[in-house]
Amino acid sequence: MSALTLAAAVAVGLTLGLFGGGGSILTVPLLVYLADVPAKSAIAMSLFVVGVTSMVSAVGHARAGRIRWKTGLVFGLAGMSGAYGGGLIGPHLPTAVLLTGFALMMLATAVAMIRGRRTPEHAPVHKDLPILHVIGEGVIVGLVTGLVGAGGGFLVVPALVLLGGMPMSTAVATSLVVIAMKSFAGLAGYLQTIPVDWSIALSVTAAAVVGGLAGGWLAGHIDADRLRKGFGWFVLVMGGFVLIQQVPPSLLPTTEGVAALVAGGLASLAGVTYLLVRRRHSRSATASRTDQLNRT
Repeated sequence: MSALTLAAAVAVGLTLGLFGGGGSILTVPLLVYLADVPAKSAIAMSLFVVGVTSMVSAVGHARAGRIRWKTGLVFGLAGMSGAYGGGLIGPHLPTAVLLTGFALMMLATAVAMIRGRRTPEHAPVHKDLPILHVIGEGVIVGLVTGLVGAGGGFLVVPALVLLGGMPMSTAVATSLVVIAMKSFAGLAGYLQTIPVDWSIALSVTAAAVVGGLAGGWLAGHIDADRLRKGFGWFVLVMGGFVLIQQVPPSLLPTTEGVAALVAGGLASLAGVTYLLVRRRHSRSATASRTDQLNRT
């Protein structure tokens, strides 16, 4: 296995530990394009990598007291049922459909990360959680996890913030518990029909665990908002690349056509995202100036 593959696996673990999600979105492309693993086997393998890494990364957050266990377990149990079903359905879908869906998820994740999803660190805590909503969200996110091999942390974190009234740091920590539970359930579904090369899976997992431990430690020491936005731009490019790979060759008859389409697509996505970010920053600046005027 190449050093580049192992380095990328460390980056996967690092982002999981830091953000409670997002790192898993890189595991499938890592396995497909760097380790030459078939797409469906890569999805199954990624569920194992993400599950183990999330579980280990959660240890540091648990020691810091950032995990909300009750909400995490309820969400996780609901997600496991959806993930197992997704793991049973996924192997019977065309590879192009799975990778296209995965690429679209990457683009949606990138936009969400770049926009920020800022939440006050000391948000009010809701004592009575809407359990039915938590279960419903868990099943839907779990289904996505099982189908495309993504832990769904970019969906879990905002759901925990909105439904559970959690501060962002607590939601990130709790999401790791949910991701681990759903990933193992999805893996169980895939293993019914898809073989896994455990030598590759264990090597990538070991590297990702190292990154996950580092990410869990860094989470309490650095500004994750800036890192999240930078990672979002990277995922945006990766998602565009994976999506372009699924375009039928007949639509791209020349190398120049491929290059033009890639450049145009990424430029368009980057432009739209930039406008969204700029609009958000403009609103924040206006609100800040208004607040200063009111104080004076």
